[in-house]
Parts: sequence; structure tokens; C-alpha cells
Amino acid sequence: MNIPLPPDIDSTVRHALAEDVGAGDLTASLVPAEVQGHARVITRETAIVCGVAWVDAVFRQLDPSVRIEWHVADGARVAPNDLLFEARGSARPLLTGERTAINFLQCLSGTATQTNRYVEAVKGTKCQILDTRKTLPGLRLAQKYAVRCGGGRNKRIGLFDGILIKENHIAAAGSIGAAVAAARALTRQVPVEVEVETLAELEEAFAANADLALLDDFSLADLSEAVVRNRRRARPLELEATGGVDLDNIGATAATGVDFISVGSITKHVRAIDLSMRLALSR
Repeated sequence: MNIPLPPDIDSTVRHALAEDVGAGDLTASLVPAEVQGHARVITRETAIVCGVAWVDAVFRQLDPSVRIEWHVADGARVAPNDLLFEARGSARPLLTGERTAINFLQCLSGTATQTNRYVEAVKGTKCQILDTRKTLPGLRLAQKYAVRCGGGRNKRIGLFDGILIKENHIAAAGSIGAAVAAARALTRQVPVEVEVETLAELEEAFAANADLALLDDFSLADLSEAVVRNRRRARPLELEATGGVDLDNIGATAATGVDFISVGSITKHVRAIDLSMRLALSR
């Protein structure tokens, strides 16, 4: 997949190794330095793979002489017992890096896999699945990358690259119109989105000429009505549905005609993919 890798992989891995290894891996020190190892990592369940670069960085930082052979790439769909990668080298760094490498791989694969379930559920519509800022602390860019590997689309990366005006911002500004005007005065370099909870508030967002409207907890009927009203406009907004969306109802939500559905659970409620590493030793 031609998806740019995040720039913080090395630093993220460095922090992860520091919290696990600390002053040194006491248990791995029990293995004689001359012992070599051949590790094989398989998946125990169907998944979308994500995390190749993080695994590579783990072993590269521990011992650059460790050789990694991948049998899959990020974005690949795998089935139970498929071989993901093999690693060969000194047994000590293989043992030391096992947990950190697998942690990254199973977490990011879990994010990509869950994202793909939602993407598949809206197939046949024009709707796209978006992530949110509800990511695991320290893994924002990694999980955003995993969402793309699963076929989803990134919304804003953080507070710095988009404006989302929510109810507290509106209350502080006095109205939706005043909040959007303040946002336009601040910058015209990023899109301005307004969260609305009713069709009346959507009309205010229309009048304020926002770029996007976030339709929070709208019923299916109101989502459909919002789409109809939006299409009548000379300059339609992009409409994003959110709130209470799961795999049971996302198909119906997409069928209303909204442009996007944002799903916080794909990065927030991460269930790690079940992986297994087996190590053969030799002198």
C-alpha cells in the first residue's frame, strides 16, 4: 500500500523499549550470548496487517544485525495460522524485543481490522469512514496510519490542522454564526466544521457558510432530511454523521446519503489481534 509512514516511528519505538527494557533485560541475560534464534510469528485469527515498520524498528534499535523477513505487507488480509514474518539473529535481542514488537503489531492490526469492518459495511455507498482524535495516548500517528491501512480516512490529526466548533465553543462565542466568523478571521487555511444537534442548528451552519457539518446523534429520518436540505443549496456542505454508530446500524446511516461517518471506537476500543511468536534456538 502506498501510504506514507508516520515520521515518529523511531521515537515511539524508543519510548516503548525504554519502558519495557529499562536498565536491561534480566531474563534474556540468562541465555548465552552466542545462542542464535529463528523466530516465526503467526496470526491466530483473520486480520488486516499493520505495523511492519514498527516491528522492524524494534529489532533494528536492539540489534541491527537481526534479519527480518516479511511474508505480508501492511494492509494485507491474513487468515488463522498465516506466517507474518520470520526473524533471525542473536537470541537475546529476539527475546527482548518480542513483547514490544508484538504489542505494536497486534494493536495496529487490531485498529486496521476494525476499521476495515466498518469500511466493508458501507461498501456500495459514497460514504467514507473517518477516525477521530479518540486515540491511544502516544500512538496518534500510528493509529491514524492503521486506519488508512484498513481503508478508512483520517479526519484532523490534532487541534492544529482543522477547526471543529462544538457546543461549548458556540456557547462561548454566542452563536454558530459568530463562532464561524471568528474561525474565518483566525485562519482560512483549514476547513471549518460545526457540530449541530438539530435541523435548526444545521440551518444556522448553512447560513454561516461553514465547510462541514457534524450531525451529532441525528435520527435516520433527520439525517435523510439533512441530506435533502443540503442538496438544495447552491454550495452544499459536506455532511458527517456521528454518535451511536456501530456495525449494526452503520449501513443504514450511510444509506441516508451523508458524506462521512466518524467512528471513535475504531481507535478507542482497540482489541488486539491474537498473534503468536515461536523461537527455535541453536548454538
